[in-house]
Amino acid sequence: MGKFLKNQFGILLSGFVFWFPIIVLIFILFFIFDNLEKIGRSILLMYLPEDIVFSGFGILFGLVLIYLSGLILKLIKVRRFFSKIPILGLLFGEGKVITVERLIHLSPCLFLLSPSCPSYGWILSEENVKVNDKNEALTLINVFYPNVPTIVTGQVFPVRKDTVIKLGNSSKEIVDLLLYAFRSPPDIKYLPWEGESQEDFEKRAKSFGLSL
Repeated sequence: MGKFLKNQFGILLSGFVFWFPIIVLIFILFFIFDNLEKIGRSILLMYLPEDIVFSGFGILFGLVLIYLSGLILKLIKVRRFFSKIPILGLLFGEGKVITVERLIHLSPCLFLLSPSCPSYGWILSEENVKVNDKNEALTLINVFYPNVPTIVTGQVFPVRKDTVIKLGNSSKEIVDLLLYAFRSPPDIKYLPWEGESQEDFEKRAKSFGLSL
């Protein structure tokens, strides 16, 4: 009886998890469009008689106004001015942020978050290190470390290249894995760096639990 009730509770919880974000999204959209209708209608009534301002005109006017504002910002130089403001500038089209689309095209990896704890991430870029204008035999990998379950938020860590393992799995497989193993890939595939010898790769892979 206890096991049966536990299973039913799990099913109920799954249904709640499915519907909760949908309900929140509907509520937010309703709130936005409801206020957009009121504001747009108020502006229209300043210039037009009430008998020709029908329901829905406020939303339509608001959407046209928002579109024209975006078009103006995109075409004139004021956009460049705002784009130079830290963080806020990202909203004006300058710089890159992590999106699901960008994440899908990045290379997933494992990196040593600590000597005994490898963690999933994505490779953003590779940096050479210089000391007194001389190149050193040290390369840093900028790794995006995602927050769970909000995968597109997280931190960027500069990690030594020798403590990063590229993965042959697709980004989608890693995203599904991070979402509490929603769908787990059959295998995690380790890949060597380009030009890395098999001996060096096997030596590094031992730090990630690979016993050869």
